[in-house]
Amino acid sequence: MTYEIASEWVHIQYREAARFAEVYGFAGTQGMVNCEGVRFVPKGVPARVLVVFMHPSSTLQLMPMPQALARAGVHVLCAGSRYARNDTALIMEKAAVDLGAYLRHAREHWGYEKVVLCGWSGGGSLSLFYQEQAARPTVTRTPAGDPVDLSGMPPADAVIYQAAHLSRARMLAEWIDPSVIDESDPDRRDLELDIYNPGCPNQPPYSPEFIARFRAAQLARMRRKTAWVKESLETLTKRGGEELERGFVTYRTLADLRFMDPAVDPNDRKPRTCYLGVPETANTGPVGIGRFSTLRAWLSQWSVDDSNADGLACAASLSVPLLAIENSADDAVPQPHVRAIHDAAASEDKTFAVVSGATHYYQGQPEHLRRAVELCTGWLRERNLGQD
Repeated sequence: MTYEIASEWVHIQYREAARFAEVYGFAGTQGMVNCEGVRFVPKGVPARVLVVFMHPSSTLQLMPMPQALARAGVHVLCAGSRYARNDTALIMEKAAVDLGAYLRHAREHWGYEKVVLCGWSGGGSLSLFYQEQAARPTVTRTPAGDPVDLSGMPPADAVIYQAAHLSRARMLAEWIDPSVIDESDPDRRDLELDIYNPGCPNQPPYSPEFIARFRAAQLARMRRKTAWVKESLETLTKRGGEELERGFVTYRTLADLRFMDPAVDPNDRKPRTCYLGVPETANTGPVGIGRFSTLRAWLSQWSVDDSNADGLACAASLSVPLLAIENSADDAVPQPHVRAIHDAAASEDKTFAVVSGATHYYQGQPEHLRRAVELCTGWLRERNLGQD
């Protein structure tokens, strides 16, 4: 059955003290955090269970899945964090606090009995991090050492992990361009690692030795950047004064061997393309992941050795039911990631499913979108989390 849906703008506001403004607008020194989202309500369906989507830095109401779920009879909230559409200063711990404010509002003001987190794409590791800390809060400081209060966040009753990667930090570790020799000059590069350069002596299909060398070089570049970030924060602290944070650029952050060689973690994706279009263009363009960052944001979301929001680590403590959905033609999330989360999850009730042929966004794929909706609604009904 298909339902007509009503959309409702949602405003969440709560008090938070901050040493300085990290996002433009209300959140920061004014003492209040303001977040906004959209709730989709299927008309005539009782309000008992709410499915909540949150991506750390995107607004998901325009993605096909939330509205498709609502038309299938599911109450859906697309919750925007304070960092919506700009992850430059994103602190994953604070995004989790924002998510907690939505869940509290859902139970206390809307009267939902159950809440299901749907972690799509970058929202996957956020959902698992949130659930871990809501169930048993252990994090009291961000990776930069700033205090954060994650206590009292209401846990969800189930998690859907849909076309989601292991974490933002792990993605950058597998995407950052290791050919960059000089962080201040992206034109200085190691030709042997410059996979988009026609003159690169290493071409697909890549040898296991080259793959290992490339991955090690990616990790080494990330760790050099992280060391510089920590040194910069320490320098600002030692100086004293009122300069507390600094922004910077990281060039070339989308050089994944998978985009060039379909034999690396094979799935049904098209070679030499990705969810952002031409990989080489995205590698150098302004919208690459981690392109603009603050020092604190780098440690919280991009440092593979420091970020608390690591999907694999957080999944190990998950106890609620889990549905993990892989899109077999995903052109963003690497093929092994969703299965790895499923296997790492401690939940006794966990299900793994594949939507064959589906890309990351289901763009122009109504049949695959319909299959994904059927998987979710059927799974919810089996656990008494669907419509009455």
